[in-house]
Amino acid sequence: MTEVARGELAAYRARLDTRFVQVDAVFGDLMAAALAVLRSADIDDYLDAAGRLGRLGRGVEPMLVFLEEWPAVVRSLGDATLLPEVMDLVMRMQKSPNGRAIAPFLQSLAAVARQLRTHEQMRHYLDLCLDLMARTTGSIHGRHATFESPGLPAFTAQAPRLLEMLNIGGLRNWIEYGIRNHGGHPQRQREYFAAESADSRAVLQRERHGTLFAAVERRLDLYLCALWQQPAHLVPYSTAYDAIRRPVPYDDALGMRVPDAFDDLHGVAGIDRYRAVLAHMAGHRRWSTPQIADNWSPFQRLAVEFFEDARVDLLLMREYPGLAPILRALHPAPAEGGCDPETTSCLRHRLAMLSRACLDPDHGYADPVLGDFERRLRALLAGGPSTTAEVAALALDYVARTRRASDQFARVHFDDTVVDYRDDNRHLWRYIESGDEEESFDQPRRTEADDSAQGLPPRLYPEWDYVTQTYRPDWVSLYEALHPAGAAGDIDRILAGHAVLARRLERLLDLLKPQDRVRVRYQEEGSELDLDVAIRSLIDFKGGAVPDPRINLRHDSNGRDIAVSLLLDLSESLNQPVAGSTQTVLELSQEAVSLLAWAIERLGDPFAIAGFRSDGRHDVRYLHIKGYGERFGDAVKARLSAMRAGWSTRMGVAMRHAAHYLAARPADKKLLLVLTDGRPSDVDVQDERLLVEDARRAVRELDQQGIASYCISLDPAADDYVADIFSRHYAVIDDVRRLPEKLPALFMALTR
Repeated sequence: MTEVARGELAAYRARLDTRFVQVDAVFGDLMAAALAVLRSADIDDYLDAAGRLGRLGRGVEPMLVFLEEWPAVVRSLGDATLLPEVMDLVMRMQKSPNGRAIAPFLQSLAAVARQLRTHEQMRHYLDLCLDLMARTTGSIHGRHATFESPGLPAFTAQAPRLLEMLNIGGLRNWIEYGIRNHGGHPQRQREYFAAESADSRAVLQRERHGTLFAAVERRLDLYLCALWQQPAHLVPYSTAYDAIRRPVPYDDALGMRVPDAFDDLHGVAGIDRYRAVLAHMAGHRRWSTPQIADNWSPFQRLAVEFFEDARVDLLLMREYPGLAPILRALHPAPAEGGCDPETTSCLRHRLAMLSRACLDPDHGYADPVLGDFERRLRALLAGGPSTTAEVAALALDYVARTRRASDQFARVHFDDTVVDYRDDNRHLWRYIESGDEEESFDQPRRTEADDSAQGLPPRLYPEWDYVTQTYRPDWVSLYEALHPAGAAGDIDRILAGHAVLARRLERLLDLLKPQDRVRVRYQEEGSELDLDVAIRSLIDFKGGAVPDPRINLRHDSNGRDIAVSLLLDLSESLNQPVAGSTQTVLELSQEAVSLLAWAIERLGDPFAIAGFRSDGRHDVRYLHIKGYGERFGDAVKARLSAMRAGWSTRMGVAMRHAAHYLAARPADKKLLLVLTDGRPSDVDVQDERLLVEDARRAVRELDQQGIASYCISLDPAADDYVADIFSRHYAVIDDVRRLPEKLPALFMALTR
């Protein structure tokens, strides 16, 4: 950061007029995120509002939440004109007994704005909050309000999830029912507005609008069979409760996956949106051929997917012209010049424009390159359906002609680029090898050299509240950066000092290395005749005995297809000395991780190493030590040698972030190893059960994504809680001095 930037940051910090030290640790990152979204005229109002929240007498929480969430609200709404109305509602809460609802209200505001998108809808939401507060805040003998609203904090925390199921009118009806029927009973009111009671869920279902899959399933089955001759098992997924993965339609061996409900959109009825989704997937089944993806970059694969989707849509419209107005209505129309190539990767934006131009001859785009490739795609289809390989060649040519340096930027333009009736194209790719694949498109390249994240905005994650059995949306702010580097020679000396152990491990590694192809005998069907068995069967037949029909053999691959992420707890407790040793737990962990990395490198498995630590939910640090595409060379060893411990252990969010990268790996087996020395905890959490339950929930989420998690704990008292988190998938190493020996051996046992 330059001297001028530091001076500006100090001026911004002075505007807050508060002395909370918790703000100082993250203020630079928060201002970087705010300056990327807010206009200069809005910055003063932003800081003034944050300062007012800091002076309410309710601690640092409301101010920190506002500083984090407000830029995301502005990004969703397009400007900051709603700020006075938001602050007016906050001041009304402060002047009433409802001051405790301020933090949950602000915490969910960005998630609500992403759902509602317009100022009008947001004003309706603020009116609903105000009405709920006014009508449920208690008083004595009808005079001044003295009891806080039991339902207001629960409602504001649940609002993002409720708005996934209801429109704003349905939400108003749901609130009205709760006030009318439970206004005089605080406990029932609290359960109702937390969506925990039976009548609350029943009213939610009654007020939910749109076309439900269950109501049209038979019609959709007949549609697939009659128009596309593609009978398929249709499997609905939830659009209301799956707030973590946010699934999209996809087609796999188990069937076509579609949402459980579709609202009318852009004049297209819900049933027609279902038909568009199924037609697109049926088109892929008819005309698309899987391609080998190993040697193509993420940019090339992205272009091939857009071109192939456009080809399929054009063929659909040729087959059934009545689909054309539906597809055009549902396809976004990106504005030409809507993406700034100086600061943002615009490849998605360019491809979405080209896709729109292919569907709509009256697109109005003036870009000559776009027009040229649109004509070439149409010409390719003039003589017939063409092939996926031909379209892929055209897409690669497009990437080569339009490539820009900014396409590598971490910030990607997504607005008006998502075509929601198209599936995720998982069926379009085949991977031959499990080698180092390039990182997926949405994973930014990281060049930061320290733990400050150098202005990167935080990644917000939810956290599980076991008391209410719901997620707290956007609750934790995670800052990621490349781990600082030290001296690579330190790791080389560690490996040299464990030469005897390394030789023992090397013998085990030879047994685990892929042995290419193995012969499987005694098969009724196979690629070759097994002469020994065939001759024996012939002798049995000549002798009058029943011959063995298993006279063939086949060859199977014995290769490994596994991706591994090693997540290290870098909390302060690692600095404690080990009993009976001159080393700390951190130093022994460093030795163990070095040997493990050496072993995995010898096996050839793609793996990543990262560390995490936390200082409250507003400041969780995730430090990249090794990426999947990196060799275990000097650069990685230098980072590993600089490992330092501090702060606390907010494990659940770190596991979710590690899974974000691990899920993108094209491997049959994905393993997350967590090395920790204590119970999940943090400075801002009093209930020691809360973060244990959140980590347990994170393990369940990983399991749903096909990621196996395993914990290696160095805490002798871990049996009290680690089984609650990882079930039986854990090991406790009581003698920390044996960690360098135990960790690599444990990994080899898990992946044998």
